[in-house]
Amino acid sequence: MESREARGSQGRGLHAKLLASLGPAITAGDHPPGTVLRTDELEQRFDVSRTVVREVIRVLESMHLVESRRRVGVTVLPPEQWNVYDPQVIRWRLAGADRPRQLRSLTVLRSAVEPVAARLAAELATAEECAELTRHALGMVATSRGQQLDAYLVHDVAFHHVILRASRNEMFARLGDVVAEVLAGRTEHRVMFTDPDPAAVTLHVQVAEAVRARDAARAEELTREITVGAMAELDVLAPK
Repeated sequence: MESREARGSQGRGLHAKLLASLGPAITAGDHPPGTVLRTDELEQRFDVSRTVVREVIRVLESMHLVESRRRVGVTVLPPEQWNVYDPQVIRWRLAGADRPRQLRSLTVLRSAVEPVAARLAAELATAEECAELTRHALGMVATSRGQQLDAYLVHDVAFHHVILRASRNEMFARLGDVVAEVLAGRTEHRVMFTDPDPAAVTLHVQVAEAVRARDAARAEELTREITVGAMAELDVLAPK
């Protein structure tokens, strides 16, 4: 007889498989807004139980991708109602045909938030956070040559997480996962040069130095240069 643990693991696997099929299909427009998804059809199509379908629908509802109504079914909602800050939604959208526009939208968001966060970090970061920034900036330098994009990404994500967290603004801090998905998406979908732009790497080191020196104006200015450079890269690698 199959153990409870084995059944649970199988259920989680089916849950992940169904979510990985439905989520990207909705965000890619394969199921346009207003489409009604019927649970019995999903059960048959994906060969899963009603429990698995309901669990996945609850996840999609939490992202505001769908809405369940009695006697109607599960209706796909328009993009205007989606939780566009959900990291999973961002990941799915970056994997679709609308990637250039999505990257551009998220980079504009970064441009609006991160320079201000860097200014605040220069004023409020702890000594430990300053040390973290320096460590990750130097890690970016060490991995910026030889096509080490995955290793570079680890330090790049961590660097920006620290900036947002050190701003001591809980709204900015919550955007850490959003920025992480943008950076990861650029790497995964090759919307980057083979090696990172040396000027951008240097700017990260200089931001770390400015934060440590409590030079708020310079930290903001340098971070704005980073976001401007990121937008310029998109113009080359993911044009409109």
